[in-house]
Amino acid sequence: MLRLLKSPKQTYMKEQNFKNHARFVYLYHFVGYLLLLALLIGSVVNVINSSKANLYSATLILATNLLVGITLYFARSFALKANDRAIKAEENLRHFILKNTPLPGGLKYGQIVALRFASDDELPGLAAKAISENLSGTEIKKLIQHWKSDNERV
Repeated sequence: MLRLLKSPKQTYMKEQNFKNHARFVYLYHFVGYLLLLALLIGSVVNVINSSKANLYSATLILATNLLVGITLYFARSFALKANDRAIKAEENLRHFILKNTPLPGGLKYGQIVALRFASDDELPGLAAKAISENLSGTEIKKLIQHWKSDNERV
């Protein structure tokens, strides 16, 4: 029963590293957006080719498809922002546990999100280096020697 409750990513993922850490939900990222694109193209064509009598209905279909697109975008955006805030709090606590001080104040969200993959031994040094050299999230991830998996990313 517990196996059914685990996400497929947790159950079958190999050890995480820079090359395989990105998470794509194929049904959402590819199928969903391709279907949305097809719907939008079809509804635009429908508006262009509709008669005066059907223009109102065709416009409503286009507006509905635009609303679905906006909803898909913001559903993902809001989930990622909430996840980033949780990551910031978790990493701040982890740094406090390790060094008895919070994360340095100059770190940006993207840097903190990247630092979550660093091992406990690497975190303080990489945090300081991220600030002093203004490293991007990608640059931070490439510097990590001992990767700490994060399979809970939204």
